Amino acid sequence: MVRRIVTGEKNGRSYVVSDGPVANTHDFVSMPGFRTTLAWMTHDVPQLPYDGTGTDPVAEITSMLPGPNGSCLIVVSFPPDSVMTSPDFDGAAAAAEQAQFLPGLADSFDPDGSGMHITATVDYDIIIEGELWLELDDGEIRHLKAGDVVIQNGTRHAWRNRTDKPTTMISVMVGGERR
Repeated sequence: MVRRIVTGEKNGRSYVVSDGPVANTHDFVSMPGFRTTLAWMTHDVPQLPYDGTGTDPVAEITSMLPGPNGSCLIVVSFPPDSVMTSPDFDGAAAAAEQAQFLPGLADSFDPDGSGMHITATVDYDIIIEGELWLELDDGEIRHLKAGDVVIQNGTRHAWRNRTDKPTTMISVMVGGERR
């Protein structure tokens, strides 16, 4: 579980708005071991300082993807690829669950179930545990380990976990505009 501490400002002084688990965490039933935690989101340019009023920006979302100049912070745990290649794997159920819990992002995935996708974002991806493989649409593959950082500049790609252990990645997505 991700602990999130949010700060704000009132009357010219900073304070802790909240400290605790993130409300927008989902353990996927159709893909055991796949977990997403949307820790924070701004849909466009944030207004600062944050005063701590209003609803939690990740409690109810219509899209996981930020608009231009917006951002989001998501923690993703990837199960081994063997989960998706198992005879018991139900691709339609997985797609439906992704559509429900990853709105916007799920729409960016190729319909063939390959995991390839493209978004109008710059993503700062940090592997914090395990190993992951970045696959680009030209077939180029890069093996990543804990501590590695990928700057994903709005290009078509997929993530692969070729190990038998889960991998955790933190991704900061900054909204851009497609040319």
